[in-house]
Amino acid sequence: MSLSYPFLHELDIPHWVIQIVIVLLISGVINLILSRVFDHLSRDGRAALTPWDDAVIRGLRTPVTLLIWVIGFCWIVAVVAKATDSELIDGLNNLRDVIILTLVGWCIIRFIRQLERNLLNPELAGDKSNDPTTIVAIGRLSRIVVIITCFLTILQSLGYSISGLLAFGGVGGLAVGFAAKDMLANFFGGLMIYLNKPFRVGDWIRSPDRNIEGTVEYIGWRETRIKTFDKRPLYVPNATFNSISVENPSRMENRRIKETVGLRYQDGQKVEVIVEEIRQYLNDNDEIASDKTLLVSLNAFGPSSLDILIYCFTCTRDWAEYLRVKQDVLVRIMAIIHSHGADIAFPTRTLDLPEEWLGKLKQTPAKTAERAMID
Repeated sequence: MSLSYPFLHELDIPHWVIQIVIVLLISGVINLILSRVFDHLSRDGRAALTPWDDAVIRGLRTPVTLLIWVIGFCWIVAVVAKATDSELIDGLNNLRDVIILTLVGWCIIRFIRQLERNLLNPELAGDKSNDPTTIVAIGRLSRIVVIITCFLTILQSLGYSISGLLAFGGVGGLAVGFAAKDMLANFFGGLMIYLNKPFRVGDWIRSPDRNIEGTVEYIGWRETRIKTFDKRPLYVPNATFNSISVENPSRMENRRIKETVGLRYQDGQKVEVIVEEIRQYLNDNDEIASDKTLLVSLNAFGPSSLDILIYCFTCTRDWAEYLRVKQDVLVRIMAIIHSHGADIAFPTRTLDLPEEWLGKLKQTPAKTAERAMID
């Protein structure tokens, strides 16, 4: 860059000093303009911003500002090196490339992190129901990819052979894999959770194979944190989920009512009428799912009762609401039974004695009769 300033000869100021001042002024003006532009976009368009727009504005602002000053600094160094015939410019090119690549990677990482926050923010996401587990997983994987790509690109710009590094990384990765197999098992277990989505943050899960039950609070790369129902944190390594069965009650469509009601044997003549009325009540109940299995039937001759099976599903999945509906159903069934002059049986035992024993018991005092029965 060569500029001629006749009036500067009288002041005896070198041309390269003036060039440095001009570069600083240009960098400052550009930064001022960009700052005003970002302020305008973030302030005036706040109501119309989408999660992506907001992430671009917040992610680019600081890295772009630093990038302009870095370019200006490199320009100044080039001017000084040319004016002093120094070889400083030779080593500056590599440093400039490293700084620019680092800033670009940092900008992308900031964008990804801000986008992740925006998608998890109900105010910016709007009516869309985003899955936190998927968003966090994609965000982490994206940042890892950006970091690795920037690192390899920087090495390439410095003159290192990436192919040799990748070959060395393959051999080293094999050794590390054997040494840290448990860590890798947990990593891939977490990856399978993110991909297959057997559960997500906020779900209630339980394992019939292990003593695991509670609400999922956090899914990491190594472990999953579960808050049990007695409010204790439970940390489960992700590899565990590859070898156990996991039940996710949060994804049930309905909750089931399965009860057995026993009638007295002396109410056997009223069983059909009672069963039919209970079935009709459940069919007419709006809180019982009509498109699911509904069964009311005499199921067994119990030791002391005629057992009627009640099998149906509620429309609600909420546990507290389910308990209320179940209570209403059981109370109504009891009222139906009583309305027909029947009653719910309780455990009883009938003792059949020969007639001669009955005659002796009538003639024997109570204590002697009791001893005779025991004998």
